[in-house]
Amino acid sequence: MNRALKKAYFVEINKAKDLYNKRFYDQSFKNLERAHILGQQSLLPHLETHWWMFKIGVKQSNNKEIFGQALRIFACFPGYLLGWVPKGNTGGANISAVKPMPIPEEFSDLLKSYSVWRDVAIRLTIFISILSAYFLVK
Repeated sequence: MNRALKKAYFVEINKAKDLYNKRFYDQSFKNLERAHILGQQSLLPHLETHWWMFKIGVKQSNNKEIFGQALRIFACFPGYLLGWVPKGNTGGANISAVKPMPIPEEFSDLLKSYSVWRDVAIRLTIFISILSAYFLVK
């Protein structure tokens, strides 16, 4: 994650946490959706946004959100390893976890160089190389 993207991510996640601590859960969730868009291609920021969304689901007794976020937390790992995340997806359980969405205008410059397919190709190459090395040594 480049410096500008990281800064924008932390602005959104920190606003979300502040709003959460003030019990403004709906507003916090909106900032988490924005943080998700910015951080979804990096494993830890991606996990962090889903964790906080999960926490809001618990606070609001929203079973759909709790279940949806639990699934998304586990899906972060294979998604990251394979390099595939649905670009622009806001991360809430009200949206399909695999649906790409438009990038908000204010984030377009920050995310213009991000390519899902480039990440998939890089990670698949690494994965295949590791598997090949494993079977060659064996």
